[in-house]
Amino acid sequence: MSAPAPLDESTEALTPREAMAALRISRDTLYNLIRTGQLRSFTIGRARRIPAAEIPAFMRRRMEENH
Repeated sequence: MSAPAPLDESTEALTPREAMAALRISRDTLYNLIRTGQLRSFTIGRARRIPAAEIPAFMRRRMEENH
C-alpha cells in the first residue's frame, strides 16, 4: 500500500487550534470571526474545520480593508 499523497493548501483542512496558531489569535477571536462570516469554516459531525486556503485569503482581505 502506498503512502497517501500530501495535501496541499487547496484541500487541507485545519483544526481550530491550528488556525488559531496560524493567525496567532485566541479561541474567542477565532470563533467570533467564524460566527460573523469573516472566516469560512465547515463541520464534519461535531468537528469544526477551516480550509487552509482560507487563512491567506482572510489575511489578504484584512490587509485590503486596512489600506
